Amino acid sequence: MRLAVFGGTFDPPHNGHLALCLYARELLAIDRLIISVSNNPFKQKRGAADEHRKRMAELLSDEINRTGCCCQVSGWELEKKQPSYTVDLLRYVHELYPRDRLTLLIGEDSFREFSTWKDYRKLMYLCDIAVFRRAATEDNFPSSGSLSENGTIEYIDFAYEVSSTEIREFVAEGQSISRLVPPEVNHYIKKHGLYRSQELSTSTQEQKRRES
Repeated sequence: MRLAVFGGTFDPPHNGHLALCLYARELLAIDRLIISVSNNPFKQKRGAADEHRKRMAELLSDEINRTGCCCQVSGWELEKKQPSYTVDLLRYVHELYPRDRLTLLIGEDSFREFSTWKDYRKLMYLCDIAVFRRAATEDNFPSSGSLSENGTIEYIDFAYEVSSTEIREFVAEGQSISRLVPPEVNHYIKKHGLYRSQELSTSTQEQKRRES
C-alpha cells in the first residue's frame, strides 16, 4: 500500500490543505493518508491550543473522507510535548506500517528549507517526497522523478493562495472566512471563539454582560 504523510501546525486547517490532500490522493494513488498535527520548532507562536488544532485537523480529515475513506489524524507529535521533527515522525509511521511505501507531502516553501531539517539525509531513506510547487516556479530544483537517498522526489504543480496566518488575521478583524476553510472548521472556530483579537474578545464579553 502507498501511505502519505502530511504534517503541519493546522492553525487553522484551510481549503488549501483540503485541496492538496484530495489532489495528492488521486494523483499519487494513495491508499492511506496520515495528517500529523505538529509542534514545529520553527513556529513557536500559535493562535490555538493543541487540542483545538487537533480537533480541527480531525474535521479536515472528515471532509476528506466524505469522498473516500483513507484519511486519519495522528496526535503523536503533540503527545511528545516538545518540538517535533519530520524524521522522527516518519520513523514512527514506518514502525506502524513497515510494509507500506511512504510518501511525504510538502509544500514548496518547506522544501526550500529542506536542507536545514533535522537529519534530512536520513529522512530521505525513509520515504518518497512529493513537493507541491507553484506552476510558475523556475528554481533549479532537481528534476521530477530524480532519486533521493532511497526513494524519489516528485514535483507537482499546485497553487492555492491562502494561508493560516491570513485566516487568523481575518478572524481577528471580524471578517468572514467561510470561503477559506471547510464549513465544519469555520463552525468550530466560531463556536470556540478562536483567533479573535484580545480587543475584540473583550468587546464581545462586555456586550454579553450588558445583555445578561
